Amino acid sequence: MSATTTRPPLRGRASAAPSRPRGPAGAQNGRAKRVVGRALLALLLAVFLLWTVVPLAWMLLGSFKSAVDVTSSTPKLLFEPTLDNYVGLFTGANNLLPYLWHSVAASVASAVLATVLGTLAGYGLARTRGRRKDALSFWFISTRMAPIAAVVLPLFLMFRLAGLIDTIPGLVLAYLSFNLPFAIWIMSAFFERIPSSLEEAAHVSGCTRWQTFWYVALPLSRSGLVTTGVLCLVFSWNDYAFATVVSGPDSQTLPIAATQLVTQTGVDWGQLTAIGTIVVLPMVLVGLAVRKWLVTGLTLGAVTGE
Repeated sequence: MSATTTRPPLRGRASAAPSRPRGPAGAQNGRAKRVVGRALLALLLAVFLLWTVVPLAWMLLGSFKSAVDVTSSTPKLLFEPTLDNYVGLFTGANNLLPYLWHSVAASVASAVLATVLGTLAGYGLARTRGRRKDALSFWFISTRMAPIAAVVLPLFLMFRLAGLIDTIPGLVLAYLSFNLPFAIWIMSAFFERIPSSLEEAAHVSGCTRWQTFWYVALPLSRSGLVTTGVLCLVFSWNDYAFATVVSGPDSQTLPIAATQLVTQTGVDWGQLTAIGTIVVLPMVLVGLAVRKWLVTGLTLGAVTGE
């Protein structure tokens, strides 16, 4: 007669953890969470848009107001528009054309030089193999992190000895000192995301190193080139600290011209909002024109895999 043995019930993971409700109640809870999440996201976007768009819109409206309307204690949304503020900026003693030319020449030249040199250096840095590569990359970007107050005095002394004070080339070199490290850093990140197998295939086909760079690597980094160029242009266009120290009567830029409207006798708010619009509008138009490449570049959207 054989004795019967009873085995204890098996304990699996399913019996250890309570099962989640998968009925209508669980589906409704999931939909409710998604709706709340989307509502919070929409609220945050609305607050961000109000924070950025309202001041720009108010500045644009103020540039078309008369002196009485722009200084009125009661904000006026309905008013008779006028171009007196813009006319006053380009006529008489407040002729803005020289300042505009200085800003365009210095910022465009600096952005082009920074993009070209940063592309070449970034490609070399991305294809460098060695233990000191990370340290070199950090050194490049650390020069961009340095506070402007720490480099203004040495830069002024060097520029004075070289005769570059109050000249457009001096402004270009000053802007290049903080644009070039940024351009090298961001372009090296783009080139590192390009698969090396593409360049190896070009080498097998008989391409030289320069041909591989020009026909393979450079076309794949178009978004990086646009991003680098636009950001360097914006940094140079909006600069005030370097322009204050390096520029003079023959090379002053738009941000310097804007400060001259604030005097001891008062502030010309109409012309100040007009010059603010002139400073902001070109960069907004440039950003809108290349928004496709700019968004891709800011997310480092180059080739990410083989």
